[in-house]
Amino acid sequence: MAQVRIDPWREEDLDLLRQLNTPETRRHTGGPETDEQVLARHERYVHFADDGQGCMFVMVLPDGARVGSVAYWSRQWREQQVYEMGWAVLPAYRGQGLATAAVRAVVDVARARRTHRHAHAYPSVDNAASNAVCRKAGFTLLGETGFEYPPGHLMRANDWQLDLTAPPTGS
Repeated sequence: MAQVRIDPWREEDLDLLRQLNTPETRRHTGGPETDEQVLARHERYVHFADDGQGCMFVMVLPDGARVGSVAYWSRQWREQQVYEMGWAVLPAYRGQGLATAAVRAVVDVARARRTHRHAHAYPSVDNAASNAVCRKAGFTLLGETGFEYPPGHLMRANDWQLDLTAPPTGS
């Protein structure tokens, strides 16, 4: 399994967010944002955990390199409160299992909170890499769904669910 830890997002992570804001990295999530939107997103990420509804993390390698983001947050989905999860990895670090390892770590954090029964992820049906992360991290594919992201844009996504009350699946 890939060696990666998750650290809470901090002020110093604005540069990472800018590096993740590329056409390649954001092709399945509405494309790159303006610098004003990135700055606003960064402020949300820095203060994300303040209300207790979730947390944004940075994927950190053993050498200290900050290579991606991973998060969970509360949302209403089909008449129940669930955690939604999302992640992004810098292109040079993809294909190494980092996202799967980071998602498993965040699932452990969400599971320990004992707040919601399920976590969901909604990658685009065309995002093979993120769908593979869901499968490898132990999520169950419930099927395709219409999903609004970014706001105002309906996309075709897969609805992946993980039961946070079940024991961890291992690797």
